[in-house]
Amino acid sequence: MEIYDRLFAALGPSHWWPGDSSLEIMLGAVLTQNTAWTNVEKAIQQIKQAGGLSIRILEEVDEELLAAWIRSAGYYRLKTRRLKNLMTYLLKAWDGDLKKMADQPVEDLRRQLLQINGIGPETADSILLYALKLPSFVVDAYTFRILNRHHLIEEEMSYEDLRQYFMERLPNDPAIYNEYHALLVRLGKDYCKKQQPRCDFCPLKELGRN
Repeated sequence: MEIYDRLFAALGPSHWWPGDSSLEIMLGAVLTQNTAWTNVEKAIQQIKQAGGLSIRILEEVDEELLAAWIRSAGYYRLKTRRLKNLMTYLLKAWDGDLKKMADQPVEDLRRQLLQINGIGPETADSILLYALKLPSFVVDAYTFRILNRHHLIEEEMSYEDLRQYFMERLPNDPAIYNEYHALLVRLGKDYCKKQQPRCDFCPLKELGRN
C-alpha cells in the first residue's frame, strides 16, 4: 500500500478501463493483446458502427466479416477466433447474462476463463477486474519490471505467484486492484522504461533499493 499511496499521490487517478459496457471492456481485453490501445479503439468503433456490439451477433457473425471489423487491432484472424471462443462461452455458460456471471465466485470464473482457447491469465484477470468488477489482480510486464528493479520479487517469479503476492497484501477491493494496476502501467510507460528508465524522476525513487 505504500507503493500504491506514493503512485496515487504522484500520478492521480487513472480512470481505467475505457469502455461503455462490460462487453466492450471484454472485447478490449482480448483485442489489446500485442497491440497499442489506439488500434483497439478503432476496432471497437468498427464493431459499433456495424451494429455488432452484441454477444450473440459476435458469436454468429461470419468470421471473415468479424476479422474485417477488428483488422486494425492486428493478428485479426487469431483474435477473431479468440473472440468467437469467448462469446460462445458467454452464451453457453451464462446465456449472455453478464450480471449473473459477475455473481459467481471469482476463482471459479477464472478457472473457466482460462479453459477458453486464447484466454491467458492477464486477459482473464482483466475481464474479471475491469468488465465484471471482481477482485482479481492483473499482472503484466510492467509489474514484473517495477517490483524486480526494487528488489521486491525474484526475477523468475511466475504470473500466478506475483498475482498472489499482491492479493495477499492488499484489501480485497476491486477498486484498489483496478487503480493499482493502472498506476503500475503508467509508471512503467512513463518512468520505469525497459530501456533508459527515468529513475531520477520516479515517484518510487526513495523506496528501498533501486
